[in-house]
Amino acid sequence: MADIFDIFKKLEKNRQATATAPITHLVVGLGNPGDKYKITRHNMGFMFMDHLCEKYGVTVNRSKFSALVGEANIAGKRALLMKPQTFMNASGEAVQAAADFYKIPLENIIVICDDINLSVGGMRVRAKGSDGGQRGVRDIIRIMGADTFPRIRIGVGAKPNPDYDLADWVLSNFTADELKVVRSLFPIAADGLEQLLLGDVDKAMQICNRK
Repeated sequence: MADIFDIFKKLEKNRQATATAPITHLVVGLGNPGDKYKITRHNMGFMFMDHLCEKYGVTVNRSKFSALVGEANIAGKRALLMKPQTFMNASGEAVQAAADFYKIPLENIIVICDDINLSVGGMRVRAKGSDGGQRGVRDIIRIMGADTFPRIRIGVGAKPNPDYDLADWVLSNFTADELKVVRSLFPIAADGLEQLLLGDVDKAMQICNRK
């Protein structure tokens, strides 16, 4: 846990850096609101967003655009950090509202989400593409009318057997060992995010992609 004085220093530094620059990017961590979902597989985006807040000394706690939002200066870019509060399947509503307000182009919207097609410890960066079965990404594509936004997909593992209900699986909690593995990926994903903000998808892939 970071020293409290270091956190205050980061908060002040980031506040000064973001005071005048325009918001050019939207970073969206997907999840479901409510404490009961806090460490579920489907809350990967929210969990990563908490890591970003600690890393950059910011908070995501202001209610706007049907989401909790905050601002950060990352890699020289002023970004709006977002946790949609619409529940996963309606994530596109919050994304569209913020993108329209700040006139953020689709390629400057970066989404972080869970992926059942990757094992726990796996991670993939994509510049565009299908939703891969992720309902939040699916809704963003539907609402925005295109799939040309980058995303960081972090593995949560496939359901344990074909008969296991998918909704029950993604809403199940990580084990303690799985949480350690997942959280060890967050600093790597944050480095990848910086490259995506700089527009270097290939470098982000080199940093993040793993099975």
